[in-house]
Amino acid sequence: MVTAFYPGTFDPVTNGHIDIAVRSASLFDKVVVGVFDCPRKELLFSLEERVALAREAVKEYDNISVEPYSGLTVEFARTCGAKVLVRGLRVSGDFEFEFSMAMMNRQLDPDLEMVCLMTSPKFQFLSSSILKEVAHLNGDISDFVPAHIEKAVRQKTRECNNL
Repeated sequence: MVTAFYPGTFDPVTNGHIDIAVRSASLFDKVVVGVFDCPRKELLFSLEERVALAREAVKEYDNISVEPYSGLTVEFARTCGAKVLVRGLRVSGDFEFEFSMAMMNRQLDPDLEMVCLMTSPKFQFLSSSILKEVAHLNGDISDFVPAHIEKAVRQKTRECNNL
């Protein structure tokens, strides 16, 4: 049985993230989506909210679970028994970043393989940062996230705009 670990901030999880998770679930026996607790960027959602939103988004897939994590990605991957680290690639800049991370992870854990999946064309431009900016400016994000995440983003955006 091969377990894959798909780490990210997921602030919030988008249809592009879900696409990578679901496609990974068709390749591996089990996929653990890891929601990183404290990235070096400003977050819209708390760790608990990001985990809950992601769990709801993938609830229909029996072989996908969502777990919060902190510390080194390779250490959490080892803890959950993953042999593969999954990443999505959208544009050439993603490749450069992911290649550097893969080389560092290879040094930290030579037994952890990295698999990169090309993002589906309809999601190549999509990022959580762009999604949040569009939502902040009252743009339509319904094509980019599940309905429960759109609702949560709209609520958070209203709260932030009222500060």
